[in-house]
Amino acid sequence: MSFVAYNGFQEKMMIAEMTGFLIRWLTNTVVLMAVVVVIPGVQVDRWETVGLAALVLGFFNAFLRPLILFLTLPLHIISLGFFTLIVNAAFFYAISKVVEGFYVKNFSSAFLGALLFSVISFVVNLFVGLKGKVHVRFSRCGGFSKASRGPVVDVEGRCDEDDKNQNGKTLLP
Repeated sequence: MSFVAYNGFQEKMMIAEMTGFLIRWLTNTVVLMAVVVVIPGVQVDRWETVGLAALVLGFFNAFLRPLILFLTLPLHIISLGFFTLIVNAAFFYAISKVVEGFYVKNFSSAFLGALLFSVISFVVNLFVGLKGKVHVRFSRCGGFSKASRGPVVDVEGRCDEDDKNQNGKTLLP
């Protein structure tokens, strides 16, 4: 009986992770669309190409980026992390060579596009968890003094029952 419950739990976790992946992919696609609109050297033939480029960029970042960052670790240390921006720009430029219909004019456009993409997607992904859920709570502290500047915004994560295993321990951070 516990085997069936465990498989059901695994299935729920897999569905939750897939939903989170799809939501992050969609948000990164929207961010990439914004980059195409803002940076003049980044262009697409069709808007559907942006989704494919976001997917390929995600695979590059998931599989190739850790290896490249490890192999270039001395350059990262010497440049105090600036070389990471160069690696991101190189991946952004490489995507234009892999995905047909996605064009990056030159390396400076790739650098600006990768920088803008990184900043916006970082901010957006702060609010999207592994399961793709967004939890934001606004609250006021009681008894404002004249010196206070107004309401306090409290943003916190929440652990749902799906995030716990059968022993009640949290599986996801």
